[in-house]
Amino acid sequence: MVILGIETSCDETALCILKTDGRSETGVNLEILANNVLSQIVLHRKYGGVFPMLAKREHAKNLVPLLKKTLEKSGFLRPVKKSENLKAYGLQLKNFLEREPELLKQFLELIPTIKKPPIDLISVTIGPGLEPALWVGLNFAKALSTVWQIPLVPINHMEGHIFSSLLRRKNEFSIFNFQFLNKLNAERYTLNAPGFPALALLISGGHTQLVLMRGMDNYEVVGETLDDAVGEAFDKVARILGLPYPGGPEISRLADEARARKDSGKPTEKRKLPRPMLHSPDLNFSFSGLKTAVLYLTKKIGTVDQDIKMQIAREFEDAVTEVLITKTQKAVERFGANALILGGGVTANKHIRETFRKWTYEHSGPAFYLPTIDHSTDNALMIAIAGFFHRNSAITETSGLSEIKAVGNLQLTPHCDT
Repeated sequence: MVILGIETSCDETALCILKTDGRSETGVNLEILANNVLSQIVLHRKYGGVFPMLAKREHAKNLVPLLKKTLEKSGFLRPVKKSENLKAYGLQLKNFLEREPELLKQFLELIPTIKKPPIDLISVTIGPGLEPALWVGLNFAKALSTVWQIPLVPINHMEGHIFSSLLRRKNEFSIFNFQFLNKLNAERYTLNAPGFPALALLISGGHTQLVLMRGMDNYEVVGETLDDAVGEAFDKVARILGLPYPGGPEISRLADEARARKDSGKPTEKRKLPRPMLHSPDLNFSFSGLKTAVLYLTKKIGTVDQDIKMQIAREFEDAVTEVLITKTQKAVERFGANALILGGGVTANKHIRETFRKWTYEHSGPAFYLPTIDHSTDNALMIAIAGFFHRNSAITETSGLSEIKAVGNLQLTPHCDT
């Protein structure tokens, strides 16, 4: 099966073409034929965060060129001598893309000039995320599904993050031809199923959730943030400290510098930050108060020089990490989890990654699954993988496509039988 994944939930336009020959003894064999991500970070930096309508416009501008690049990389971009006529699909295309005239124009310029690629399934994010951005990717997927007559399956973005954490690169090589085979297998992976019950901690700019998994499509949110998500808190604290967007990498950089300075980088007792809900009996989180505590601390100090920024960054990152791992440990014990999965963009944080890795190793904890750095942030690979697991619920009729909606606050619930 060959799957096209489409992801536009926030400020990354992402497309992926994935090939799988199905399940093996160790999991699902995957080959990434093309995987492209176009980030809009530079454009949103001046706003101090993602500006939804700008994100929407950029997705509309970038999707067709990125599709062309992705098809070319996978070897599926095959021109036709005579342009194919799309008049039969005129009404459907207008319905799907009428609000995106630039996208429709580019679509009509490219699609009639290329052969239908050997793609069996289109997988697209429908939420959660920024609804204007989601709709662009969804309508683009509907248009492709209509013209190419390829089934389409809607995917929950957060489920995609779970799947991306289960990827393991295949390390097949030969000492006689190492360079060639290493290149050949560079994009080959196995997707391993965790032991159940499993617990997933999903941490991103918009989410902080503890999800109990009793199967690959059986989800129960057992804990979540009551206010700010952890990634959101990182960005807000960075803004307080006068650091550029995105704030997470900047906070992490300063915190690492503080730790490298040993004692001189440690905050004094007067600069300790709270650990919100650390000892609450439930599994929920709250980070809004922690952000506010940073604000009050900086106002109390007055002049916040570079050394103080480093101390606050370290203390903030330590506080967040302590809360995350304490709540996760409690959940692992409560539900007897056999596997722990970390997913979402904030898993790129070095201190959080190493703290969880160390805990599972030193305490002989559950099997630990962590995405590589390049698979932790938003990408279409994770959407394509989720599409494979939910292929049986794919939609083919135009009437069915029209019923698929983008949902900004989409919840993670059981999807279908896999």
